[in-house]
Amino acid sequence: MASLPVTDGEGKTLCERLTTLGIAVNLVTYLTGTMHLGNAASANTVTNFIGTSFMLCLLGGFIADTYLGRYLTVAIFTAVQATGVTILTISTAAPGLKPPACELASSGGCVRANGLQMGMLYLTALGTGGLKSNVSGFGSDQFDDGDKAEKKLMMRFFSWFFFFISIGSLLAVTVMVYIQDNVGRRWGYGICAVAITFGLVVFLCGTRRYRFKRLVGSPLTQIAAVVVAAWHKRGADLPDPSMLYDPDEDGKKQKLPHTMQFRFFDRAAIELEGESRVEQNKWRLLTLTDMEEVKQVVRMLPIWATTIMFRSVHAQMTNFSVAQANTMDRLIGPSFEIPAGSLNVFFVGSTLLAVPFYDHLMRPAARRLIGNPHGLSPLQRIAIGLFLSIVGMFAAGFTERKRLDVAWANPGAPVVPISVFWLIPQFFLVGVGEAFTYVGQLDFFLRECPRG
Repeated sequence: MASLPVTDGEGKTLCERLTTLGIAVNLVTYLTGTMHLGNAASANTVTNFIGTSFMLCLLGGFIADTYLGRYLTVAIFTAVQATGVTILTISTAAPGLKPPACELASSGGCVRANGLQMGMLYLTALGTGGLKSNVSGFGSDQFDDGDKAEKKLMMRFFSWFFFFISIGSLLAVTVMVYIQDNVGRRWGYGICAVAITFGLVVFLCGTRRYRFKRLVGSPLTQIAAVVVAAWHKRGADLPDPSMLYDPDEDGKKQKLPHTMQFRFFDRAAIELEGESRVEQNKWRLLTLTDMEEVKQVVRMLPIWATTIMFRSVHAQMTNFSVAQANTMDRLIGPSFEIPAGSLNVFFVGSTLLAVPFYDHLMRPAARRLIGNPHGLSPLQRIAIGLFLSIVGMFAAGFTERKRLDVAWANPGAPVVPISVFWLIPQFFLVGVGEAFTYVGQLDFFLRECPRG
Protein backbone atom coordinates (compact mmCIF):
# COMPACT_ATOMS: atom_id res chain seq x y z
CA MET A 1 0.00 0.00 0.00
CA ALA A 2 1.32 3.43 -0.87
CA SER A 3 2.57 5.45 2.07
CA LEU A 4 1.56 9.04 2.62
CA PRO A 5 4.11 11.34 0.95
CA VAL A 6 5.73 13.96 3.15
CA THR A 7 4.02 17.34 2.95
CA ASP A 8 4.36 19.10 6.34
CA GLY A 9 1.44 21.19 5.06
CA GLU A 10 -0.84 20.25 7.95
CA GLY A 11 1.50 21.54 10.66
CA LYS A 12 2.39 24.63 8.69
CA THR A 13 -1.24 25.54 8.05
CA LEU A 14 -2.01 25.03 11.77
CA CYS A 15 0.75 27.54 12.61
CA GLU A 16 -0.42 29.92 9.87
CA ARG A 17 -4.04 29.84 11.01
CA LEU A 18 -3.04 30.14 14.69
CA THR A 19 -0.90 33.17 13.83
CA THR A 20 -3.21 34.97 11.40
CA LEU A 21 -6.46 34.38 13.27
CA GLY A 22 -4.73 34.83 16.63
CA ILE A 23 -3.93 38.37 15.54
CA ALA A 24 -7.06 39.20 13.52
CA VAL A 25 -9.79 37.86 15.81
CA ASN A 26 -8.80 40.08 18.75
CA LEU A 27 -7.20 42.91 16.79
CA VAL A 28 -10.14 45.27 17.14
CA THR A 29 -9.67 45.49 20.92
CA TYR A 30 -5.94 46.18 20.47
CA LEU A 31 -6.65 48.95 17.98
CA THR A 32 -9.22 50.63 20.22
CA GLY A 33 -7.39 50.14 23.52
CA THR A 34 -3.72 50.55 22.58
CA MET A 35 -3.70 52.28 19.19
CA HIS A 36 -6.59 54.60 20.23
CA LEU A 37 -8.66 54.20 17.07
CA GLY A 38 -12.44 54.53 17.25
CA ASN A 39 -14.69 51.50 16.98
CA ALA A 40 -15.54 52.17 13.32
CA ALA A 41 -11.92 52.87 12.35
CA SER A 42 -10.73 49.76 14.20
CA ALA A 43 -13.33 47.55 12.53
CA ASN A 44 -12.42 49.01 9.14
CA THR A 45 -8.72 48.36 9.77
CA VAL A 46 -9.37 44.72 10.71
CA THR A 47 -11.45 44.25 7.56
CA ASN A 48 -8.70 45.85 5.46
CA PHE A 49 -6.08 43.63 7.09
CA ILE A 50 -8.01 40.43 6.36
CA GLY A 51 -9.01 41.60 2.87
CA THR A 52 -5.42 42.52 2.02
CA SER A 53 -4.26 39.08 3.13
CA PHE A 54 -6.67 37.43 0.71
CA MET A 55 -6.05 39.85 -2.16
CA LEU A 56 -2.31 39.23 -1.87
CA CYS A 57 -3.02 35.54 -2.50
CA LEU A 58 -3.23 36.54 -6.17
CA LEU A 59 0.30 37.92 -6.00
CA GLY A 60 1.58 34.87 -4.14
CA GLY A 61 -0.02 32.48 -6.61
CA PHE A 62 1.34 34.41 -9.60
CA ILE A 63 4.88 34.47 -8.24
CA ALA A 64 4.78 30.75 -7.45
CA ASP A 65 3.33 29.69 -10.81
CA THR A 66 5.54 31.95 -12.91
CA TYR A 67 8.88 32.47 -11.19
CA LEU A 68 9.72 30.73 -7.91
CA GLY A 69 7.57 27.63 -7.61
CA ARG A 70 5.45 26.82 -4.58
CA TYR A 71 8.26 25.61 -2.34
CA LEU A 72 10.36 28.78 -2.50
CA THR A 73 7.27 31.00 -2.38
CA VAL A 74 5.98 29.30 0.77
CA ALA A 75 9.41 29.53 2.43
CA ILE A 76 9.99 33.20 1.54
CA PHE A 77 6.53 34.47 2.42
CA THR A 78 6.50 32.49 5.67
CA ALA A 79 9.72 34.28 6.59
CA VAL A 80 8.05 37.60 5.68
CA GLN A 81 5.06 36.78 7.90
CA ALA A 82 7.34 35.75 10.76
CA THR A 83 9.21 39.06 10.40
CA GLY A 84 5.94 41.01 10.42
CA VAL A 85 4.61 39.26 13.52
CA THR A 86 7.95 39.72 15.28
CA ILE A 87 7.86 43.46 14.59
CA LEU A 88 4.25 43.54 15.78
CA THR A 89 5.36 41.81 18.99
CA ILE A 90 8.16 44.33 19.51
CA SER A 91 5.72 47.18 18.92
CA THR A 92 3.67 46.12 21.93
CA ALA A 93 6.66 46.99 24.15
CA ALA A 94 8.66 49.61 22.19
CA PRO A 95 7.33 53.14 22.94
CA GLY A 96 8.16 54.49 19.48
CA LEU A 97 6.06 51.86 17.70
CA LYS A 98 2.81 52.63 19.50
CA PRO A 99 1.13 55.84 20.69
CA PRO A 100 1.55 56.93 24.33
CA ALA A 101 -0.96 55.82 26.92
CA CYS A 102 -3.94 58.12 27.29
CA GLU A 103 -2.93 59.34 30.74
CA LEU A 104 0.39 60.50 29.28
CA ALA A 105 -1.12 62.22 26.24
CA SER A 106 -1.64 65.95 25.94
CA SER A 107 -4.86 67.61 27.05
CA GLY A 108 -6.28 67.03 23.59
CA GLY A 109 -7.02 63.43 24.48
CA CYS A 110 -5.59 60.08 23.35
CA VAL A 111 -3.06 60.15 20.50
CA ARG A 112 -4.05 57.95 17.57
CA ALA A 113 -1.53 55.61 15.98
CA ASN A 114 0.17 56.98 12.88
CA GLY A 115 0.64 55.31 9.50
CA LEU A 116 4.10 53.93 10.34
CA GLN A 117 2.82 52.34 13.52
CA MET A 118 -0.06 50.71 11.61
CA GLY A 119 2.07 49.64 8.64
CA MET A 120 3.53 46.61 10.41
CA LEU A 121 0.15 44.86 10.12
CA TYR A 122 0.39 44.85 6.35
CA LEU A 123 3.83 43.23 6.35
CA THR A 124 2.12 40.35 8.17
CA ALA A 125 -0.68 40.41 5.59
CA LEU A 126 1.87 40.18 2.76
CA GLY A 127 3.39 37.04 4.23
CA THR A 128 -0.04 35.54 4.87
CA GLY A 129 -1.12 36.06 1.26
CA GLY A 130 1.91 34.33 -0.23
CA LEU A 131 1.70 31.44 2.22
CA LYS A 132 -2.05 30.89 2.13
CA SER A 133 -2.22 30.73 -1.66
CA ASN A 134 0.44 28.02 -2.01
CA VAL A 135 0.64 25.75 1.02
CA SER A 136 -2.37 23.58 0.09
CA GLY A 137 -1.24 23.42 -3.54
CA PHE A 138 2.25 22.39 -2.49
CA GLY A 139 0.68 19.63 -0.40
CA SER A 140 -1.30 18.36 -3.38
CA ASP A 141 1.90 18.42 -5.47
CA GLN A 142 3.23 15.59 -3.31
CA PHE A 143 0.65 13.22 -4.77
CA ASP A 144 0.31 11.69 -8.22
CA ASP A 145 -3.37 12.05 -9.10
CA GLY A 146 -2.83 9.50 -11.88
CA ASP A 147 -2.13 6.83 -9.25
CA LYS A 148 -5.33 5.51 -7.64
CA ALA A 149 -3.67 4.76 -4.31
CA GLU A 150 -2.08 8.21 -4.08
CA LYS A 151 -5.29 9.89 -5.19
CA LYS A 152 -7.06 8.33 -2.19
CA LEU A 153 -4.21 9.46 0.04
CA MET A 154 -4.57 12.98 -1.33
CA MET A 155 -8.20 13.04 -0.16
CA ARG A 156 -6.97 11.98 3.28
CA PHE A 157 -4.43 14.78 3.16
CA PHE A 158 -7.09 17.41 2.50
CA SER A 159 -9.23 16.02 5.33
CA TRP A 160 -6.30 16.35 7.71
CA PHE A 161 -5.47 19.73 6.19
CA PHE A 162 -8.95 21.05 7.05
CA PHE A 163 -8.71 19.41 10.49
CA PHE A 164 -5.48 21.24 11.34
CA ILE A 165 -6.90 24.52 10.03
CA SER A 166 -9.80 24.04 12.43
CA ILE A 167 -7.48 23.20 15.33
CA GLY A 168 -5.46 26.34 14.62
CA SER A 169 -8.65 28.40 14.53
CA LEU A 170 -9.88 26.98 17.85
CA LEU A 171 -6.55 27.63 19.54
CA ALA A 172 -6.54 31.17 18.17
CA VAL A 173 -10.01 32.12 19.42
CA THR A 174 -9.57 30.50 22.83
CA VAL A 175 -6.01 30.15 24.12
CA MET A 176 -4.42 33.01 22.17
CA VAL A 177 -7.20 35.49 22.91
CA TYR A 178 -7.09 34.60 26.61
CA ILE A 179 -3.32 35.11 26.74
CA GLN A 180 -3.56 38.44 24.93
CA ASP A 181 -6.25 39.78 27.25
CA ASN A 182 -5.04 38.37 30.56
CA VAL A 183 -1.27 37.85 30.27
CA GLY A 184 -0.34 40.53 27.76
CA ARG A 185 -0.26 41.30 24.05
CA ARG A 186 3.50 40.89 23.90
CA TRP A 187 3.14 37.28 25.08
CA GLY A 188 0.22 36.55 22.79
CA TYR A 189 1.86 37.99 19.68
CA GLY A 190 5.21 36.54 20.74
CA ILE A 191 3.72 33.03 20.78
CA CYS A 192 2.32 33.70 17.30
CA ALA A 193 5.79 34.72 16.11
CA VAL A 194 7.33 31.57 17.60
CA ALA A 195 4.57 29.39 16.07
CA ILE A 196 5.02 30.66 12.52
CA THR A 197 8.82 30.45 12.82
CA PHE A 198 8.52 26.88 14.10
CA GLY A 199 6.25 26.07 11.14
CA LEU A 200 8.92 27.42 8.77
CA VAL A 201 11.64 25.32 10.40
CA VAL A 202 9.52 22.15 10.17
CA PHE A 203 8.74 22.91 6.54
CA LEU A 204 12.41 23.38 5.64
CA CYS A 205 13.43 20.18 7.45
CA GLY A 206 11.47 18.13 4.92
CA THR A 207 13.11 19.70 1.86
CA ARG A 208 15.01 16.62 0.69
CA ARG A 209 11.87 14.46 0.71
CA TYR A 210 9.52 16.76 -1.22
CA ARG A 211 8.37 16.33 -4.79
CA PHE A 212 8.78 19.40 -6.98
CA LYS A 213 6.74 20.11 -10.10
CA ARG A 214 7.96 22.23 -12.96
CA LEU A 215 6.55 25.71 -13.51
CA VAL A 216 3.64 25.84 -15.94
CA GLY A 217 2.86 29.55 -15.83
CA SER A 218 0.11 31.46 -14.10
CA PRO A 219 -3.54 31.26 -15.17
CA LEU A 220 -3.61 35.03 -14.68
CA THR A 221 -1.12 35.36 -17.53
CA GLN A 222 -3.35 33.33 -19.86
CA ILE A 223 -6.39 35.45 -18.98
CA ALA A 224 -4.43 38.64 -19.56
CA ALA A 225 -3.03 37.32 -22.86
CA VAL A 226 -6.51 36.47 -24.20
CA VAL A 227 -7.84 39.90 -23.25
CA VAL A 228 -4.84 41.69 -24.81
CA ALA A 229 -4.96 39.63 -28.02
CA ALA A 230 -8.72 40.12 -28.39
CA TRP A 231 -8.38 43.87 -27.82
CA HIS A 232 -5.53 44.10 -30.32
CA LYS A 233 -7.80 42.55 -32.98
CA ARG A 234 -10.97 44.31 -31.88
CA GLY A 235 -11.52 45.66 -35.38
CA ALA A 236 -11.37 42.23 -37.05
CA ASP A 237 -14.57 40.58 -38.28
CA LEU A 238 -15.61 37.46 -36.40
CA PRO A 239 -15.08 34.43 -38.68
CA ASP A 240 -16.82 31.09 -38.70
CA PRO A 241 -15.77 29.22 -35.52
CA SER A 242 -14.19 26.48 -37.64
CA MET A 243 -11.66 29.06 -38.87
CA LEU A 244 -10.31 29.89 -35.39
CA TYR A 245 -6.75 28.87 -34.54
CA ASP A 246 -6.94 25.35 -33.11
CA PRO A 247 -3.68 23.43 -33.62
CA ASP A 248 -2.97 19.90 -32.46
CA GLU A 249 -0.87 20.36 -29.31
CA ASP A 250 -0.02 16.67 -28.79
CA GLY A 251 -2.37 16.25 -25.88
CA LYS A 252 -0.97 19.13 -23.81
CA LYS A 253 -4.51 20.29 -23.14
CA GLN A 254 -7.91 18.73 -23.44
CA LYS A 255 -9.53 20.53 -26.35
CA LEU A 256 -12.72 22.43 -25.69
CA PRO A 257 -15.55 23.02 -28.18
CA HIS A 258 -16.40 26.55 -29.30
CA THR A 259 -19.22 28.36 -27.52
CA MET A 260 -21.21 31.35 -28.76
CA GLN A 261 -21.06 33.40 -25.54
CA PHE A 262 -18.60 36.28 -25.10
CA ARG A 263 -17.63 36.25 -28.76
CA PHE A 264 -15.39 39.25 -28.21
CA PHE A 265 -12.77 36.80 -26.92
CA ASP A 266 -12.95 34.83 -30.18
CA ARG A 267 -10.72 37.49 -31.72
CA ALA A 268 -7.81 36.20 -29.64
CA ALA A 269 -7.87 33.01 -31.78
CA ILE A 270 -8.17 34.78 -35.16
CA GLU A 271 -5.04 33.99 -37.14
CA LEU A 272 -4.00 37.07 -39.07
CA GLU A 273 -1.44 36.95 -41.85
CA GLY A 274 2.00 36.01 -40.55
CA GLU A 275 0.94 35.25 -37.01
CA SER A 276 1.33 31.48 -37.32
CA ARG A 277 5.09 32.00 -37.74
CA VAL A 278 5.32 33.85 -34.41
CA GLU A 279 4.92 30.72 -32.33
CA GLN A 280 6.03 32.23 -29.01
CA ASN A 281 3.95 35.42 -29.17
CA LYS A 282 1.08 34.38 -26.93
CA TRP A 283 -0.01 38.00 -26.57
CA ARG A 284 -1.17 38.12 -30.19
CA LEU A 285 -2.47 34.63 -31.06
CA LEU A 286 -3.95 32.02 -28.73
CA THR A 287 -5.64 28.73 -29.38
CA LEU A 288 -9.38 28.20 -29.35
CA THR A 289 -8.97 26.10 -26.18
CA ASP A 290 -7.02 28.87 -24.42
CA MET A 291 -9.75 31.31 -25.31
CA GLU A 292 -12.58 28.97 -24.23
CA GLU A 293 -10.90 28.37 -20.87
CA VAL A 294 -11.01 32.10 -20.23
CA LYS A 295 -14.68 32.13 -21.23
CA GLN A 296 -15.33 29.45 -18.61
CA VAL A 297 -13.71 31.59 -15.94
CA VAL A 298 -15.81 34.60 -16.98
CA ARG A 299 -18.98 32.49 -16.72
CA MET A 300 -18.12 31.67 -13.10
CA LEU A 301 -17.66 35.30 -12.03
CA PRO A 302 -21.38 35.95 -11.31
CA ILE A 303 -21.42 33.02 -8.86
CA TRP A 304 -18.33 34.42 -7.16
CA ALA A 305 -19.94 37.88 -7.05
CA THR A 306 -22.99 36.57 -5.17
CA THR A 307 -20.76 35.93 -2.16
CA ILE A 308 -19.14 39.37 -1.95
CA MET A 309 -21.76 40.56 0.52
CA PHE A 310 -21.45 37.28 2.43
CA ARG A 311 -17.78 38.06 3.00
CA SER A 312 -18.84 41.46 4.35
CA VAL A 313 -21.14 39.64 6.79
CA HIS A 314 -18.32 37.23 7.64
CA ALA A 315 -16.04 40.18 8.44
CA GLN A 316 -18.45 41.43 11.11
CA MET A 317 -17.61 38.42 13.26
CA THR A 318 -14.03 39.60 13.78
CA ASN A 319 -14.70 43.32 14.20
CA PHE A 320 -18.13 44.73 15.13
CA SER A 321 -19.29 41.60 16.95
CA VAL A 322 -16.08 41.58 19.00
CA ALA A 323 -16.57 45.31 19.69
CA GLN A 324 -20.12 44.54 20.85
CA ALA A 325 -18.87 41.79 23.17
CA ASN A 326 -16.27 44.14 24.62
CA THR A 327 -19.05 46.40 26.01
CA MET A 328 -21.27 43.64 27.42
CA ASP A 329 -21.31 41.56 30.61
CA ARG A 330 -18.84 38.74 30.01
CA LEU A 331 -18.61 37.32 33.51
CA ILE A 332 -19.16 33.61 34.18
CA GLY A 333 -19.47 32.94 37.87
CA PRO A 334 -17.95 35.33 40.38
CA SER A 335 -14.63 36.08 38.67
CA PHE A 336 -14.00 34.55 35.22
CA GLU A 337 -14.49 36.99 32.34
CA ILE A 338 -14.76 35.65 28.79
CA PRO A 339 -12.33 37.44 26.44
CA ALA A 340 -14.32 39.35 23.82
CA GLY A 341 -12.46 37.74 20.93
CA SER A 342 -13.17 34.25 22.25
CA LEU A 343 -16.83 34.59 21.24
CA ASN A 344 -15.59 33.48 17.82
CA VAL A 345 -15.37 29.96 19.25
CA PHE A 346 -19.12 29.73 18.55
CA PHE A 347 -18.44 30.74 14.94
CA VAL A 348 -15.66 28.17 14.47
CA GLY A 349 -17.55 25.50 16.39
CA SER A 350 -20.73 25.90 14.37
CA THR A 351 -18.70 25.68 11.15
CA LEU A 352 -17.13 22.42 12.28
CA LEU A 353 -20.48 20.96 13.36
CA ALA A 354 -22.19 21.95 10.11
CA VAL A 355 -19.89 19.80 7.95
CA PRO A 356 -20.69 16.40 9.58
CA PHE A 357 -24.32 17.47 10.02
CA TYR A 358 -24.61 17.93 6.26
CA ASP A 359 -22.67 14.76 5.38
CA HIS A 360 -24.52 12.42 7.75
CA LEU A 361 -28.03 13.91 7.88
CA MET A 362 -28.78 16.46 5.17
CA ARG A 363 -27.05 14.71 2.29
CA PRO A 364 -28.96 11.38 2.71
CA ALA A 365 -32.23 13.31 3.16
CA ALA A 366 -31.55 15.37 0.02
CA ARG A 367 -30.81 12.20 -1.96
CA ARG A 368 -34.23 10.81 -1.08
CA LEU A 369 -36.13 14.06 -1.60
CA ILE A 370 -34.60 15.40 -4.82
CA GLY A 371 -33.05 12.24 -6.26
CA ASN A 372 -29.57 13.73 -6.65
CA PRO A 373 -26.94 11.11 -5.69
CA HIS A 374 -24.62 13.91 -4.51
CA GLY A 375 -27.27 15.47 -2.27
CA LEU A 376 -27.64 19.23 -2.64
CA SER A 377 -25.97 20.83 -5.63
CA PRO A 378 -23.12 23.31 -5.04
CA LEU A 379 -25.40 26.23 -5.94
CA GLN A 380 -28.07 25.03 -3.51
CA ARG A 381 -25.48 24.86 -0.73
CA ILE A 382 -24.32 28.39 -1.55
CA ALA A 383 -27.94 29.58 -1.46
CA ILE A 384 -28.49 28.02 1.97
CA GLY A 385 -25.34 29.67 3.26
CA LEU A 386 -26.41 33.08 1.95
CA PHE A 387 -29.86 32.69 3.50
CA LEU A 388 -28.38 31.78 6.88
CA SER A 389 -26.10 34.82 6.73
CA ILE A 390 -29.15 37.03 6.15
CA VAL A 391 -30.91 35.51 9.17
CA GLY A 392 -27.69 35.97 11.14
CA MET A 393 -27.62 39.69 10.34
CA PHE A 394 -31.28 40.01 11.43
CA ALA A 395 -30.26 38.39 14.73
CA ALA A 396 -27.30 40.77 15.00
CA GLY A 397 -29.54 43.78 14.41
CA PHE A 398 -32.04 42.61 17.02
CA THR A 399 -29.25 42.05 19.56
CA GLU A 400 -27.72 45.47 18.89
CA ARG A 401 -31.13 47.11 19.36
CA LYS A 402 -31.48 45.28 22.68
CA ARG A 403 -27.93 46.24 23.75
CA LEU A 404 -28.49 49.93 22.97
CA ASP A 405 -31.79 50.00 24.87
CA VAL A 406 -30.09 48.55 27.94
CA ALA A 407 -27.13 50.95 27.57
CA TRP A 408 -29.44 54.00 27.40
CA ALA A 409 -31.31 52.74 30.47
CA ASN A 410 -28.02 52.44 32.40
CA PRO A 411 -25.93 55.45 31.32
CA GLY A 412 -23.39 55.26 34.14
CA ALA A 413 -22.68 51.52 34.08
CA PRO A 414 -19.03 50.50 33.37
CA VAL A 415 -20.32 47.74 31.08
CA VAL A 416 -23.72 47.31 29.50
CA PRO A 417 -25.61 45.01 31.91
CA ILE A 418 -26.67 42.49 29.28
CA SER A 419 -25.19 39.01 28.87
CA VAL A 420 -22.66 38.54 26.08
CA PHE A 421 -24.43 35.27 25.22
CA TRP A 422 -27.03 37.33 23.35
CA LEU A 423 -24.41 37.37 20.58
CA ILE A 424 -24.33 33.57 20.17
CA PRO A 425 -27.15 33.36 17.55
CA GLN A 426 -25.34 35.64 15.09
CA PHE A 427 -22.04 33.76 15.50
CA PHE A 428 -23.82 30.41 15.13
CA LEU A 429 -25.91 31.33 12.07
CA VAL A 430 -23.06 32.98 10.16
CA GLY A 431 -20.74 30.09 11.10
CA VAL A 432 -23.13 27.51 9.66
CA GLY A 433 -23.62 29.77 6.64
CA GLU A 434 -19.84 29.83 6.19
CA ALA A 435 -19.71 26.03 6.06
CA PHE A 436 -22.43 25.80 3.41
CA THR A 437 -21.21 28.74 1.32
CA TYR A 438 -17.49 27.96 1.40
CA VAL A 439 -17.80 24.24 0.68
CA GLY A 440 -20.44 24.92 -1.98
CA GLN A 441 -18.21 27.49 -3.68
CA LEU A 442 -15.20 25.19 -3.55
CA ASP A 443 -17.17 22.30 -5.02
CA PHE A 444 -18.64 24.52 -7.75
CA PHE A 445 -15.32 26.00 -8.84
CA LEU A 446 -13.54 22.65 -8.78
CA ARG A 447 -16.23 21.20 -11.07
CA GLU A 448 -16.53 24.14 -13.44
CA CYS A 449 -13.02 25.56 -13.63
CA PRO A 450 -10.87 24.50 -16.60
CA ARG A 451 -8.26 21.91 -15.69
CA GLY A 452 -5.46 24.30 -16.64
